[in-house]
Amino acid sequence: MTEVLTERHAQTLLVRLDRPHKHNALTQAMYLTLAQVLRDAQQDDAVCAIVITGSQTCFTAGNDLRDFLQSPPDRLDAPAFLFMAAVMNLSKPLIAAVCGPAIGIGTTLLLHCDGVYITRDATLSVPFAKLGLTPEFGASLLLPRQVGDQMAAQLLLCGRTLNGTEAVEYRLANRVFDDGEHCLQHALQQAAQLAKLPQPGLRASKRLLRDAIPGLQAVFVNECEQFIERLMSAEARAAIQALVGPDKATR
Repeated sequence: MTEVLTERHAQTLLVRLDRPHKHNALTQAMYLTLAQVLRDAQQDDAVCAIVITGSQTCFTAGNDLRDFLQSPPDRLDAPAFLFMAAVMNLSKPLIAAVCGPAIGIGTTLLLHCDGVYITRDATLSVPFAKLGLTPEFGASLLLPRQVGDQMAAQLLLCGRTLNGTEAVEYRLANRVFDDGEHCLQHALQQAAQLAKLPQPGLRASKRLLRDAIPGLQAVFVNECEQFIERLMSAEARAAIQALVGPDKATR
């Protein structure tokens, strides 16, 4: 059974993470599916905008740590990095509807979205340092640009968590909602409005915005390489194994 669901809403593609028993934690198989879904959407002229979401109680708990230990990303074409590249290569608007926890890549993904709508009870965190790891998905460049150097350090080094209201305050989200249903409906409405615009100009504008961030691709590759190196280290594997434990459910 697939753990990544897709629905068509007119010219909008809704992509839903659907692994509730594991808090939508992402496996290598899910990353491959997500990457292919985005590449297909990029080539489909009938798709003008994409909305990504989880459930009404959880966006994603980040990487499935047990799967991560068993199949670590050890090369630049690893599934997780292929998904990140697919997001970064999108010329169509990508909007996130975030409810509940958005951990690790659940937060760094938002830095690449063209609109982020979030529930008040959401929790954003990037606990890479806690796991002996380094930032990914261009976060070491994009997060300071978005929230400022000091808050980026608080998030990336100290493991600070932001709720939905704080996410809007620090410009990681556009608008906060009291419940997941209204959050998702607003995201779909925004996507529908973007789908009505002349598409060539919209996509050219998105490319210009992305190209105006100097060095992003180089930072992304450097982060991937350092992430692989750190993930292979004894301290990172020990930290991850301590969280997973022999009988614990993966989060």
